[in-house]
Amino acid sequence: MSIGSQIAKRRKELSMTQQELAECLDISFQAVSSWERDEYLPETERLKPLALALSTTVSWLMEEVHAPEPHWELHDALYSLENMKKKVRFTAQAKNMSQTLKALKQMEQFHEGQTRNGKDKIPYIHHPLMMACHALAMNLDDDDLIAAILLHDVVEDCGADLKDLDVSDTVRNAVSLVSFQEIEGMTKAEAKEKYFADIREDRIAAMVKLIDRCNNVSTMAMAFSKDRMIRYIDETEQYILPMIDHVKHTWEEYYDAVYLLNYQIRSLLETQKRLL
Repeated sequence: MSIGSQIAKRRKELSMTQQELAECLDISFQAVSSWERDEYLPETERLKPLALALSTTVSWLMEEVHAPEPHWELHDALYSLENMKKKVRFTAQAKNMSQTLKALKQMEQFHEGQTRNGKDKIPYIHHPLMMACHALAMNLDDDDLIAAILLHDVVEDCGADLKDLDVSDTVRNAVSLVSFQEIEGMTKAEAKEKYFADIREDRIAAMVKLIDRCNNVSTMAMAFSKDRMIRYIDETEQYILPMIDHVKHTWEEYYDAVYLLNYQIRSLLETQKRLL
């Protein structure tokens, strides 16, 4: 059964006319009629009011009785770990990116044995490597940026000391900025406000955070609980989307890359919000 058939079925069960349903939704009865004939689908924003008017749920309205059951294979690892390492290493060698080559070795050392959440428990370095390949695919081959991407989680997640990182001060500072820490005398919310405010004023740290968030939003359905996804979406809209606009207008060299990041993050957020 289609959504139109479901609407008609439920409306008739309630002894409701098309005109009465239309009045509940402040639309024309012709619109209701077109839905029930499957000429048009209800707009997304009308689904919840429609379900309320029919004393049912959105999921019931969208249920297809004879819909085929998907038999998809789910994957936690989207790309080959070895291929990503080769991509970063070969690019760094070809472009004399000394910071990246040093960061690549340190990344593997600090994250050794660490895995990402998910059914397959893939090595954690899959995440920074994917981010680095993402940046390179957008023609972001700044040595400091790629090095900071590779090391961005070693302080916060591995307990590494900044002074132990054998990289430039620029890379070390960016890693420091993206490593969240609670601050004595501040609430967690206040510390988070300061954290994002400081990041957005540093060119390298801001781009690391945007690419990191894009990667996490892209893969959060693999490992996040529903509650965590909701919190993550809220945080992204509160802090990351404004940061995108700031970076775009502050550092022109990142304009095209930020355009792509903005599109991917926003489209994923809207998709996830509808599914949640």
